[in-house]
Amino acid sequence: MSSKADLEALLRSFVSIGPAGCGVSICKKGREIYSHCEGFADIDKKSKLTPDHIVRLFSNTKVFTNVLALTLFEKGKFLLTDPISDYLPEFSNPVVGFFTNNGTFSTRPASSPIRVKDLMSMSSGLTYGTEMAGDENSKTNILIQRRVDALEAEGGYSVRDFSKALAGVPLLFDPGTQWHYGYSHDILGALIEVVAGMSFGDYLEKAICSPLGLPDTSFFLPPEKAARLARQYHAPDANGNLSLSEDLDFSYDPAHKFQSGGAGLLSTMADFSRFAAMLSMGGTLDGIRILSRNTIDLMRENHLGPQQLATFYAAQENGWEFARGYGYGLGVRTMIDKVRGGSNGSVGEFGWSGAAGTWLMADPAQELSAVYVQQVLPNLYESYFHPRLRAVVYSFDGIEG
Repeated sequence: MSSKADLEALLRSFVSIGPAGCGVSICKKGREIYSHCEGFADIDKKSKLTPDHIVRLFSNTKVFTNVLALTLFEKGKFLLTDPISDYLPEFSNPVVGFFTNNGTFSTRPASSPIRVKDLMSMSSGLTYGTEMAGDENSKTNILIQRRVDALEAEGGYSVRDFSKALAGVPLLFDPGTQWHYGYSHDILGALIEVVAGMSFGDYLEKAICSPLGLPDTSFFLPPEKAARLARQYHAPDANGNLSLSEDLDFSYDPAHKFQSGGAGLLSTMADFSRFAAMLSMGGTLDGIRILSRNTIDLMRENHLGPQQLATFYAAQENGWEFARGYGYGLGVRTMIDKVRGGSNGSVGEFGWSGAAGTWLMADPAQELSAVYVQQVLPNLYESYFHPRLRAVVYSFDGIEG
């Protein structure tokens, strides 16, 4: 059994090798049983990190986006099997790119449309751009990067502008046949806007943040909250020095306009923890229901078939060791093999992480959740930090019973 002292020692060890500060919150049966931060939110000002500091969630945004989409699914606004072109007509005629035997790039019609479930399960064929895809030989990610660069050059752009820009890019593979990390959840954000009949951010506030009591979770940083934004740093250099890594902070200015369903949210550890606790309680917290337990269970099912799962496993062997033992559900990793993952947790534990090192886990079987925050970009510690956190959380004094 691990104790508060064990967890605090672990967090101090993290700060000694990486982030300026970090924190963790654990909830059991929807109630916080532990919260602690180590280190600094701002090294120069010697400001201690607290649960109320605003942090960049990056890809932990994806969990919010998929929960938000599922609230509309529960209202009968769409089916998971619907072609996304029913709502985003720019995707009506998807094509797949390929190289011919003589090395010429060509395209062919996709064998099936992109369906809503393909966006949610990262099986759409859309990738990230060249800076994030990790597959520099793919023509798809090169073309996507050009489209994104063009949008940025023009200035502020909307979620629908983004969707229309990416719709003409040849897919990496036929929808539903492989798993590949990419902009799928950003396109899901465009679908949410169309179906909800309001902006992505407004529907997020209406359906999740306001009812659940998440006052500091949003896409943009209000001026009155700017002082609470934790500084983000590069990983320590050879001499152990940290330097600022805030080149992407322009995206949190309302003038940028784009509300990224894949990486755009700001939050606090306090807000983040309430969201995770809701997931662990089958979609409800403090009498407020966001999703039904049936839908939470659907979300955390493995949605990858054998071929898709093989490509997800390939990612795990190529830098994503922290995801071993997991399959992939609707916007979340989900534990399917505790032995392969070396996990002392439950099958069906689910969540995700973010590029700056944030992490979320939710376990409805044990009504247990935990979140971790830090601000290091690029994050080099996922495979070291996150499995250790999971091991300590599942053995933490007070979670049983």
